[in-house]
Amino acid sequence: MSVAEHAVSTTDGVSGVEIELEHVTKRYPGTREAAVDDFSMIVPAGKIVVFVGPSGCGKTTTMRMINRLIEPTSGRITIGGDDALKLDVDTLRRRIGYAIQQAGLFPHFTVAQNIGVVPGLLGWDKQKVTSRVEEMMDLVGLDPADFRDRYPRQLSGGQQQRVGVARALAADPPVLLMDEPFGAVDPITRGNLQDELLRLQTELKKTIVFVTHDFDEAVKLGDKIAVLGNSSTILQYDTPDAILANPANDTVAGFVGAGASLKQLTLLRVRDVELKQDALTAGLDDSPAEVRDKLTQARKRFVLVLDHRRRPTRWVHVRELGTASSLGSVGKPLRDVVSLQSTLQDALEAMLAEGGGVPVTGPKGEYAGTIELDTVIATLHQLREDHADDHVDGHTEGASA
Repeated sequence: MSVAEHAVSTTDGVSGVEIELEHVTKRYPGTREAAVDDFSMIVPAGKIVVFVGPSGCGKTTTMRMINRLIEPTSGRITIGGDDALKLDVDTLRRRIGYAIQQAGLFPHFTVAQNIGVVPGLLGWDKQKVTSRVEEMMDLVGLDPADFRDRYPRQLSGGQQQRVGVARALAADPPVLLMDEPFGAVDPITRGNLQDELLRLQTELKKTIVFVTHDFDEAVKLGDKIAVLGNSSTILQYDTPDAILANPANDTVAGFVGAGASLKQLTLLRVRDVELKQDALTAGLDDSPAEVRDKLTQARKRFVLVLDHRRRPTRWVHVRELGTASSLGSVGKPLRDVVSLQSTLQDALEAMLAEGGGVPVTGPKGEYAGTIELDTVIATLHQLREDHADDHVDGHTEGASA
């Protein structure tokens, strides 16, 4: 059965396939040490596995051997049961999505042309390609009417990365390789792109290998994390919570770093806590005078303005409504929002940036409620209490043994 057939034959919603690397080594001519030395790992179907480690440890080299951008010196790689080293290299790469740090878009192609590259190479008819391009743009949160005919230079860094992900997924590959894809954007955009990837993965269930040097990003995104040392030696390969709780050695503990209890906030999502529903909201077309009356009656000072798709756009203070002609031109545009996929650490950082509670968005960017500082603090207290109880239980068991 081929990789493509594996991808569509699953019945549990998983479109990804298992990847197995067996004793894979990469040795460059004239070098004493192997860049990757005897690397073996199983990447489960439909999961995100993150390679994290210092620069030069071989994590990108290891990932690139999966789609043979780098040819292994020895070893075996199977993708969905197929021997990747025996497949035609162009056929292999068209079955594997690839997203890199600078998006790697073709500068003289429009957004639509960039996304449609691989389907075109696979011989899809024009109508099918057009339909798929629009579907992918919707999926990554770019309105086709606004963005289809733009060129990469007309996009922000975050928008370029969204196009890069859409292009990597356009031919519906079972495997997606991502090499520091969000490393070149600002922290707020990076958090939003991470949330977007997690949202997409809940729908698509691809097999994703993700390379980063940022341990917090690894904890947020990974179903499993591989902490790599020199020559891609696997120091620990486990779930994020297991690595945070029990680093395998001092090197891994150094990656985990200080503030492990705070890092526990990266294991919890905004969807795991109760959101406040008491913010007063208004639409862009609502009358400023009527909204001011509602605020006065409710004894509130701020209204959250939602756009035509119920996405939060700005906070407006009651005193700004007296002379306002429109809700779209007053108030303070939101610098940061968090989604249900965001971690509680993301939420905490957003609150510090916004100076208070922040709006939370649902799957389509729609307003879902607000998250407040006291909610995060209460959760952190509970985590510490649970951690202390576990610590006491561990000592008790040790004493009784």
